[in-house]
Amino acid sequence: QVQLVESGGGLVQTGGSLRLACRASGSIFAIHTMGWYRQFPGKPRELVITITSGGHTNYAEAVKGRFTISRDNAKNMVYLQMNSLEPEDTAVYYCAGDVAGWGHYDYWGQGTQVTVSS
Repeated sequence: QVQLVESGGGLVQTGGSLRLACRASGSIFAIHTMGWYRQFPGKPRELVITITSGGHTNYAEAVKGRFTISRDNAKNMVYLQMNSLEPEDTAVYYCAGDVAGWGHYDYWGQGTQVTVSS
């Protein structure tokens, strides 16, 4: 069992940047896909961005060109770099791990709040 803990959330102004980090309690080397999801109030979680063990990334259209994801298997860390933030990015951001890469996420973090002020 791997536990995921997010950090780096907070309050930022429109146009600013934040870097979220996700620390895994165990190895992520064998986890096929690591990703970031976000949840707006009253809405289900939605995909933000994912990265496979081979480095392939998948983005939600709303964040293309602004957000990037990286993973450091040696450190069991996953990062989300968010640039040009907009108030519409305000949400709780969750780190997640999909072991087999079938789209079913086995591990979730507790979430970190990101608030973008206008």
